[in-house]
Amino acid sequence: MKKILAVVALSLATMTAQAKDIVDTAVDAGNFKTLVTALQAAGLVKTLQGQGPFTVFAPDDAAFAKIPQADLDALLKDKEKLTAVLLAHVVPAKVLSKDVSAGLVKTAGGYELNVGTENGVTVDSAKVTAVDIVADNGVIHVIDTVVVPKT
Repeated sequence: MKKILAVVALSLATMTAQAKDIVDTAVDAGNFKTLVTALQAAGLVKTLQGQGPFTVFAPDDAAFAKIPQADLDALLKDKEKLTAVLLAHVVPAKVLSKDVSAGLVKTAGGYELNVGTENGVTVDSAKVTAVDIVADNGVIHVIDTVVVPKT
């Protein structure tokens, strides 16, 4: 009986210790519903579930709420533009907050984010509001505004 209980306990521990990628981590956080919907619409979920590493400057639901609903609906329907916007938030490296420095950073979509470190960290016009939400394949930093690449 003790062996059976030990096996059950080990199985439960293994299930709770399963890997969490960027997407799973965002879903579990609960404040990235619009971002996850956008990732699904753009077909980027599998990409961000990949090996990485990734740093995602992730707009939370409040950041997406700043976009007028009609504009957000149009963006969600335009897969090409949506993909460009989302990839402007992804850096193909794991950068923890202690490693952030000011300057231009190339994103997965080829866009260059302007990172500032004076009076807190900013990326373009967005302020970083939470840092170092670590996932198995990278890290999430929360931002308060959706970054839209300049065309």
